[in-house]
Parts: sequence; structure tokens; C-alpha cells
Amino acid sequence: MSRAHATFEIAVDLVVLTVRDGRLAVLLIERGNEPFRGRPALPGGFLRAGEDLLDAAARELAEETGLRGITPDLRQVATYAAPGRDPRGRVATVAYLAILPDLPVPTAGTDAAIARWAPVGPGPDGLAFDHDRILADAVEHARRLLEDTPLATAFCREPFTVAELRGVYEAVWGVALDPRNFHRKVTGVPGYVEPTGDLRSLPTGRPAALFRRGPAEALYPPLQRPRRSLPAPQGD
Repeated sequence: MSRAHATFEIAVDLVVLTVRDGRLAVLLIERGNEPFRGRPALPGGFLRAGEDLLDAAARELAEETGLRGITPDLRQVATYAAPGRDPRGRVATVAYLAILPDLPVPTAGTDAAIARWAPVGPGPDGLAFDHDRILADAVEHARRLLEDTPLATAFCREPFTVAELRGVYEAVWGVALDPRNFHRKVTGVPGYVEPTGDLRSLPTGRPAALFRRGPAEALYPPLQRPRRSLPAPQGD
């Protein structure tokens, strides 16, 4: 007996995270077309013929936000293909996480009416499609990666201070960290950060030493995230 096989359209969605004004922020668009016209959503779109998934993700980032000439490190989070997730039909989407230093306000394009940075946190309205779940999964993925990879340095423009790096962890993890303990741990991980030999003057106190990312691909010992409950992220 033959069985009917599902036929899928393939899409990509991007969770682009940065830290702005000390808060974790996500790049959102306002949909200019149906379905969900006028609702906030993650940037993304359908895979084109002959196109690789990573190429599609980079293209959608440029087309929907105007952030061109940027080559973020894209990390695949998961694939989402639940029936009914898209009212247009069976659509499977591959979600990518991208981390960028603080950037200017993006410019909307193609089918996006507005593009903006939004704080990650509870908001009055949910995101279109199943993007609330995708955002929550991607933020938790980033939180885990901060423990045992140098991902936090991708949020910082080089050179950076240890205090700026600590601000990334505090924004992503949603906790306050002890400055001295954090400094000891970060500088004690082989290959994580390297001193540039330069100093940056601060408004008060002594100048701060400047660092750049080191050659390490994994952190050992890892930086343990404080184990307390964190709110589920939602776009506002």
C-alpha cells in the first residue's frame, strides 16, 4: 500500500541578537504582507532554487533589514515543521542564530514594513507564526554557548574591556555577576581573551585594560551560568 508523502516549502528564519544599552535585543521586522500583516516577526523567507541555506539566510538578512556587507557567524538552532505553523501550507523553516555587536537601526526592505531592535523580554503581542518558540529556543541556545565557547566576544567590538564582556553575560543570562570573580575566571581560561597592552580611560577610576578574543574555540574550565530560573524570551 502506497502512502502519501508530505511536500514542504523550505524557509529560513534568523534570530539576530545584540546587546544595546545593557539589554539583550533581537532584530524584528513588521510584516508588510499577509499572513500576519502588521505583526512583528523574525526576519526570514523562502529558499530559492539553487540556493544554499546559509546563502538564503544571508540574503534575507540584507533584504529585510538593510544590514548589508555583514557576515555574521550563523549557527543553526533547529528545524521547525509542525503542521499548521504557516497558514500558507506545509512550510519547514531552518532557524539560525546570529550574534552581532551593537549596530545602527536597521532599514526595512522587501516584504518588511519596519525593521527594529527590540528588547528580549515579555511583550504585549506575540510574534507571527511560531517565532516566539524559535526566539526562545535560540536565546537558550545562546545562553548555553556562553558557558563553554567564546561566543560572548561576538557581541563586543574589539578591543573590549572585561567589564564590557561581563555586561554581555549579564544581559544574555539575565543575572548580575560579581566583577572581581568574573575577571578572575575570564582571564584564567586559557586562550579566551588576550590583552592588547593598551588602556582605555574611564569617567571615574583607573584606566581599564583592553582585550581581544584569543584563539580558544572552547572554554575550559567553562563559565558556569548561575542556576536560577530565567524568563522565557518574547519579542515586544
